Amino acid sequence: MSCPICKKTTLQSYRPFCSKRCADIDLGKWFGGDYAAPSHDPEEAIEALEEIEKQSSRLH
Repeated sequence: MSCPICKKTTLQSYRPFCSKRCADIDLGKWFGGDYAAPSHDPEEAIEALEEIEKQSSRLH
């Protein structure tokens, strides 16, 4: 198995990563919003569409 961050071979103690550094980089991506888990909540979908409309109206 290779590390999803740097592609090196993983170590058992940090799996699926190769080191604490790569594990911390991944955690930072979660905290920074780079990753997101999908939601099936209709209210969140409506809020997301409203936010997209706000963003697009600012561009014009």
